[in-house]
Amino acid sequence: MNLTRDEARTRADLLTVHSYDITLDLTRGERVFRSTTVVSFDARQGASTFIDAVTDTVHRIELNGVTLDPAEVADGARIQLPVLAASNVLVVEADMLYMNTGEGLHRFVDPVDGEVYLYTQFEVPDSRRVFTVFEQPDLKATFRFSVTAPSYWDVISNTATPEPVTAVSDADSGAASTWSFEPTPVMSSYVTALIAGPYQSVRSELTSSDGRTIPLGVFARKSLMQYLDAENIFALTRQGFAFYEEQFGTPYPFAKYDQLFVPEFNAGAMENAGAVTFVETYVFRSRVPDATVERRAITILHELAHMWFGDLVTMRWWNDLWLNESFAEFMSTLAAAKATEFEQAWTTFAILEKGWAYRQDQLPSTHPIVATINDLEDVQVNFDGITYAKGASVLKQLVAWVGEEEFMRGVRQYFAKHSWKNTELVDLLSELEAASGRDLKAWSSLWLETAGVNTLRPEFTTDGDGTITSFAILQSAIEAFPTIRPHRLAVGFYDHDDDGALVRVHRLELDVDGERTEVPDLVGHRQPALVLLNDDDLAYAKIRLDPASLRTSVRHVRDFRDSLPRTLVLASAWDAARDGETPARDYVELVLQNVGAESDSSVVLVLLRQLASTLAFYVTPEDRDAMGAAAADSLLDLAVAAEAGSDAQLQFTRAFSTHARTAPQLDTVAALLSGERVLEGLTVDQDLRWELLTSLVVGGRAGEQEIDAELARDSTATGELAAAAARAAVPTPEAKEAAWAALVDSADLPNAAQRSMIGGFTRVHDRSLLEPFVARYFASIQDVWTTRTHEIAQQIIVGLYPSLLTTQDTLDRTDAFLAALGEDSPSLRRLVLESRDGVVRALNAQAVDR
Repeated sequence: MNLTRDEARTRADLLTVHSYDITLDLTRGERVFRSTTVVSFDARQGASTFIDAVTDTVHRIELNGVTLDPAEVADGARIQLPVLAASNVLVVEADMLYMNTGEGLHRFVDPVDGEVYLYTQFEVPDSRRVFTVFEQPDLKATFRFSVTAPSYWDVISNTATPEPVTAVSDADSGAASTWSFEPTPVMSSYVTALIAGPYQSVRSELTSSDGRTIPLGVFARKSLMQYLDAENIFALTRQGFAFYEEQFGTPYPFAKYDQLFVPEFNAGAMENAGAVTFVETYVFRSRVPDATVERRAITILHELAHMWFGDLVTMRWWNDLWLNESFAEFMSTLAAAKATEFEQAWTTFAILEKGWAYRQDQLPSTHPIVATINDLEDVQVNFDGITYAKGASVLKQLVAWVGEEEFMRGVRQYFAKHSWKNTELVDLLSELEAASGRDLKAWSSLWLETAGVNTLRPEFTTDGDGTITSFAILQSAIEAFPTIRPHRLAVGFYDHDDDGALVRVHRLELDVDGERTEVPDLVGHRQPALVLLNDDDLAYAKIRLDPASLRTSVRHVRDFRDSLPRTLVLASAWDAARDGETPARDYVELVLQNVGAESDSSVVLVLLRQLASTLAFYVTPEDRDAMGAAAADSLLDLAVAAEAGSDAQLQFTRAFSTHARTAPQLDTVAALLSGERVLEGLTVDQDLRWELLTSLVVGGRAGEQEIDAELARDSTATGELAAAAARAAVPTPEAKEAAWAALVDSADLPNAAQRSMIGGFTRVHDRSLLEPFVARYFASIQDVWTTRTHEIAQQIIVGLYPSLLTTQDTLDRTDAFLAALGEDSPSLRRLVLESRDGVVRALNAQAVDR
């Protein structure tokens, strides 16, 4: 199942793949479907290789008219191809398995109406679960799909859906039809797609920059269509199309653009060419924070950017995965800020994306942006904060360094030269060098090929009347990753205006390099109330404040007129608390005193998450319960004080229910759920009902009877997931044992149900409920890793690690497991090491908080 980079290189040297003709029969029952693949390819005459096919049963293999014995050449994952001709035709007919893991061809049954919905998810190595394929990104080809399915279904792929032809009709199985799609353009197998079932859709169209009419579609399950705000999605799509076509100088490369919201999806979305799939929670059946609406917009723009960067031009091998993801992450934020209503998208980027990058870059598993990817296991754990968020942050830094117009000029030439091909990092850098006149080899070496994050601090002196007499920027790195990098950044001076607001009174943009950079241009200025390094968030670095600026930030962070500098100051405070430089309780106080005045929904969302993490991990254990209860009281006060019907009111109410633990607090949760207490403007809709009920379950105030009653009220897929989480959260040894058995001892749970149950299992007030499972965790995870699919195994290994038990015993057990594991499974080792680091960080922060 694991393909190495060396194997892929060898195979690419041997082969040129022309086309796949794929016939799928989806009418053969609930377990398997029939897949027949005809592959046309050239090869070095006389050579031998293999093709990928994850099969249940192989019925026929025919190579150049010669039948091969499946028992001799097929092992369920690969088919050996001996003695190839210069031109070859391979035919493979097999039964393949439907999946419930969100990989391959995922099968879901809607509990509302019993209808079956299918969709594919192929990145990284799972197109081989649906058809026979040379599964690597640099062996591009055309793909023609022919699909037989129930006649009343809709069938969607990368090319326009054709008129179906009725294939069979009988009383037992009902009518079935066949959809024969036109061949795709040349593409990698991982961005092909098939979505099938009684999906419903809303249609529209737009005109591309080259005058073509591009059909648009937005799809969802029948039971969700009433919640689908298709016009908002179309509006964002049109804005993104216009922005990208202008910036890239290349018309949209495909014939249509469908966006499909599918059930039990593992990620936010997937950039299948012309048929993007999205997680179904982006169809909002209840009110969500404005931050979630913005996140959906960024995701829509991210996937649209992939149509050019990833689908039209594709990395040669997975070590350049960052080229796909970082570029799409940067461009989606740029498009949101410049072309949509989300003008403050860079504020969200600063606190959400960069926060993710900084966390990932301080783990023991951190790696260069251009990572070493030896095999498929390596890449599957590399969809991380380095590949996405750090890479996008560094691209933002590069744009500041070379200039935005020069950057885009290089990108336009890159697309003109490499459309429909595979590339490596050097191909992009050479075009950016030509466009900007900058030599990027040293920049690439320092930024893309080394790991770790630098820290920047101001150092200055003043005379008796507060005039700055010297100013320098100090840069440091940790011993393990000692690289000192060049930065293009801005220094902002902030003072109070006549209304008391903190406003920028001076800005200087400069290049910073080395451990100490003198800034003579700031000498002679009066010391402001606050000095902010990396103003406008151009650089990728951790920022510390001087003592006077830190005092100002604690007292006046809410007084910033603009959201971005306020967010940068808060991010610095959070980072210092995580690093154990400042007491965690100080950060709790900072959030609770200032979050009520925050106007940016995404910042509120992240601050509340960070508050929860601080209370769960970083405050001292002996104070944890009391501080958590006090925080819940403060959050309830904030909810009551918030404007009726506001986003803040909703977020504070949800956060209060999460932290509620005392009898009076749980009484309030129960009253909100029953309607005995009403917050003006707050609608307790179905999803909020589940949150309130789960809070009562965790607090021991509700149980199976109440969960069953709520599920009867909400007998939907979302309701089933919420009920699964609530049952796993029941605070009894028996409930935890039942959840553990379903998660670890059995392998039957679908991906979404497993994810929900893990969330419920680990949601406890009394952490001793989790202690009996620590030894069982370490005894089980190696078997989980080897017997489950990657997505399922990673959920269990990360989700069930005893992170809440921040003790030396947890570290000792982890170290014993890692010592026994050795180096045999580096990807499993990485996941456990990352979790271990969280406990080490928590213990360090707790020591400072005492």
